[in-house]
Amino acid sequence: MVEIYIDGASAGNPGPSGAGIFIKNEGQTEIFSIPLGIMENHEAEYWALIKGLEICIEREYSFVSFRTDSDLIFRSMENEFVKNRKYTPLLEKALTLSKKLNLFFIKWVPRSENKADALARKAILEN
Repeated sequence: MVEIYIDGASAGNPGPSGAGIFIKNEGQTEIFSIPLGIMENHEAEYWALIKGLEICIEREYSFVSFRTDSDLIFRSMENEFVKNRKYTPLLEKALTLSKKLNLFFIKWVPRSENKADALARKAILEN
């Protein structure tokens, strides 16, 4: 099973934002710092998830376990629902992508264990 750590970050709310993605697959790792432009932190978190899912689909990883320190992302994916309707299109996009995989898990982890945290902050600087 492929492990994917994701994180989104913003310098301001809204502000310059970035996504960090750390992929661990059979001992090999891949890292991504993706500038996202100006957006809110929660939007950046969703885009980190979406970008991570797109990478998995591109690479034909079909059994994946995502790790996030965002309670919003974890709960919205688990419940397939988000209270703030502003994020509904992003959630729907993430759910659609996740269903293209054979097996998708998502787990909440503390920020200190999220290997994508520094990658997201680095992406902010690349805006």
